[in-house]
Amino acid sequence: MARPSSDLATFRELFSKAKTIAIITGAGVSAESGVPTFRGAGGYWRKWQAQDLATPEAFARTPSRVWEFYHYRREVMLTKNPNPAHLAIAECEERLSKQGRQVTVITQNIDELHRRAGSKNILELHGSLFKTRCLTCGHEAANYKSPICAALGGKGEPDPDAQDAQIPVEELPRCEQTGCDGLLRPAVVWFGETLDSDILTRSEKVLDSCDLCLVVGTSSVVYPAAMFAPQVAARGVPVAEFNMEDTPATLRFKFHFHGPCGTTLPQALRRHDTEP
Repeated sequence: MARPSSDLATFRELFSKAKTIAIITGAGVSAESGVPTFRGAGGYWRKWQAQDLATPEAFARTPSRVWEFYHYRREVMLTKNPNPAHLAIAECEERLSKQGRQVTVITQNIDELHRRAGSKNILELHGSLFKTRCLTCGHEAANYKSPICAALGGKGEPDPDAQDAQIPVEELPRCEQTGCDGLLRPAVVWFGETLDSDILTRSEKVLDSCDLCLVVGTSSVVYPAAMFAPQVAARGVPVAEFNMEDTPATLRFKFHFHGPCGTTLPQALRRHDTEP
């Protein structure tokens, strides 16, 4: 297979004509905002990696520890800001919408940085750190409280020597729906869980109709999202990958732009000469 092109002018020409653009984003976009990924070397919280904690089994066994982990991640996120890649995507969506063109962000990230950058048309495949779901009544709600409950205040220290807080389950975040008081969990998709079928259907609809696709900061190893861009490429639609390194899918794409997304993406998505 031929190496994908890194010719920005050719990409920009296709970009200027595209009517429906899908932008698939992963952890690499947020890493440039200083968001820890909990993957690969050094990706630990205390002595655990995300896949040890982000499971229904872990939550059933040690809900206090799992909530400490998510409380830590929420508090960290409140100190982070969207970077030039998030901002370029949001600005592009707003600008193109005035020209009757559509940009949809399909993200694997749970940090809401796209939303904070100003993107409106977002499909969050893996949920959000700032939403909760009740295990009793199923109610989902946005939640930006800091701390999310009194007992978690000052907890979640990532140091490997830190002790579990072992917060009693009745003091963990609880449902506020009238008469419920069920235990809340983060409304994120954990390892071993299926994606929300509505979000998946809407994502597939976008991917089936887009005439240009960008894959930004994703390792192309987490399924089913890893199959999205290759499926778009397979129907002959140009796909451009923006990443710090090659991925297992790189050779299937028309373009590959190497480097930090915060540097490459603003150049790729800026206003084209042919735009009004």
